[in-house]
Amino acid sequence: MSPRPRDENLRDAVLRAAAHVLAEEGPTALTTRRVARDVGVSTTSVYTYFGSMEELRQEVRRAGFATLDARADRVPSTDDPVADLAALTEVYFAYGLAEPNVYRAMFIDRPLDGDNNGKEAYERLVTEISRCIEAGRFAAGTEVLTLVWAAQVWSMRHGMVTLVLSGQLPVDQARFVLSDMLVRLCVGYGDDPGRAAASVAAGLAG
Repeated sequence: MSPRPRDENLRDAVLRAAAHVLAEEGPTALTTRRVARDVGVSTTSVYTYFGSMEELRQEVRRAGFATLDARADRVPSTDDPVADLAALTEVYFAYGLAEPNVYRAMFIDRPLDGDNNGKEAYERLVTEISRCIEAGRFAAGTEVLTLVWAAQVWSMRHGMVTLVLSGQLPVDQARFVLSDMLVRLCVGYGDDPGRAAASVAAGLAG
C-alpha cells in the first residue's frame, strides 16, 4: 500500500494549533494528544508530519521566522535608508499583531544548538543600520557598535509588540511610542532630528 499523501492544509492546521497551545499555556501543555484533539484528527495524523513535540515546537519557530523574513523581503530598498529601517519596523510590528500566537511561540524558549532561526531577521537589521551609517545619516562607529544599535532597535520593536499582545498598551498608543522611540534612536545614532522624523513617518506609513 502506498503511503498517504501529505496534506499541507492539515500540516498548517497542526502548526497553528501548536502555536496556540504554546502561546496560551506554554511548552509543557504541548502534547500529541492535545494537538490532535484541537485539530480534530488522530494522533497518527500528527505524527505523519512531526515525529516529536520538540520537532513541532522547532517548526513553529522556524515557520514563524520564515514568514517574517518573507514579508521583510517585499520591502523595497530605497535611497532613504532610515525610511527603509522604519518600513521594516512596521513589517515586524504588523506581523506580531497579526500572528500573536505564532509570535509568542517564536520567543517562548531558547533555540536549540544549531538553530539559526531569527538570524536572518537580525542580520537584515544590521545591514539596514550599516546602510544608514554609509549614507551619512548615522555616525560612523565600530562594528560592535553597529551590532549594539541593531539589538537596541530589535528590543524596541519586540517590546512594543509584547506590550500590545499582553494588553498593557493599546495599538494606537503603541504605534505612537514606536514612532517616537525610533526617531529618538535615530537621532541618538547621529541623524538630524527633522530628517529622522520625516523618514520614520514615511517608512511607517508604507
